Amino acid sequence: MTETTLQLGQASALPDSPETAQLDRVPNPHPDTDYLARFTVPEFTSLCPVTGQPDFAILVIDYAPGPWLVESKSLKLYMHSFRNHGAFHEDCTVAIGKRLADLLEPRYLRIGGYWYPRGGIPIDVFWQTGDLPKNLWLPDQGVAPYRAR
Repeated sequence: MTETTLQLGQASALPDSPETAQLDRVPNPHPDTDYLARFTVPEFTSLCPVTGQPDFAILVIDYAPGPWLVESKSLKLYMHSFRNHGAFHEDCTVAIGKRLADLLEPRYLRIGGYWYPRGGIPIDVFWQTGDLPKNLWLPDQGVAPYRAR
């Protein structure tokens, strides 16, 4: 990641894998203000590492930015890179959270992975880092517990 070579505003190829995907960051214009940014990925897909069958999830990422913001085009391309990536639900969810936390150095970050059933059992995965800043409103992620989503 380099701030001088953003993918924004130029043609970008789809990444082959999450490991090769470029995630870009930009300076936070309000680094002295506590606020929450939310990204919702309603059509996230990856592959089961055992069967190769597709898995589907709704991902909700909430973060209180520190010095950096994630650039949304690069985030979309990164999310797309999981489409042909074989990994368990827990691995996908936690790996995305850790990569964003390492890149952005947020005051707080949480990710909720609301996965559709595999083998008849839905698996929801939650990960967070940091403490929620005082007086910051953290809304519910808005995804109901599984009832035939």
